[in-house]
Amino acid sequence: MAQKNKLQFIILGLLNQHPLTGYDLTKAFDNEIGEFWQAQHSQIYPQLKRLEDQGYITHEVTISGAKLEKKLYHITATGAQLLHTWISDGTPDLTATKDEFILKLYFIRTSRDPRLVPMLHEQRRLHTDKLTHLQARLKTVFPTKASQAENYGHYLILQHAIGREAYYVNWLQQTLIAIPKAR
Repeated sequence: MAQKNKLQFIILGLLNQHPLTGYDLTKAFDNEIGEFWQAQHSQIYPQLKRLEDQGYITHEVTISGAKLEKKLYHITATGAQLLHTWISDGTPDLTATKDEFILKLYFIRTSRDPRLVPMLHEQRRLHTDKLTHLQARLKTVFPTKASQAENYGHYLILQHAIGREAYYVNWLQQTLIAIPKAR
């Protein structure tokens, strides 16, 4: 089966919310989208060109400040239909996450490996920090029930991410407790 270009759908989805510049789209990957999907500046701009060539988006040139021209991208009706179809299609494939820590952990042979405890402590700190960040984002982005209802999918994703990180932190803590102490 051919691999779907998911970046195009992310861009269409963001533009379906409101028109954005390429810079705005890049910044979205530093914030909310970046919590679960990564894309670089070097991927976004060529994708914008392809989407425009295919008729899924258009742009208008706007002036910022005295002379700075910016392209403000808009989704077309055809692009909105493509996005609608993609969201409506099933998602039957579970994708493996690329977690370097888990990959390294796979090659640890015994519970007495001297590298294990420092690895676990580092990950616990990183995932605790991530959990704290996500909990703060939830309070900032969705301070009321009404704000949760306005962008319910985003709210669900943030809840999922918080649950995932809470589980990960708990798993790391339980693993550290279960490791036999050196004699």
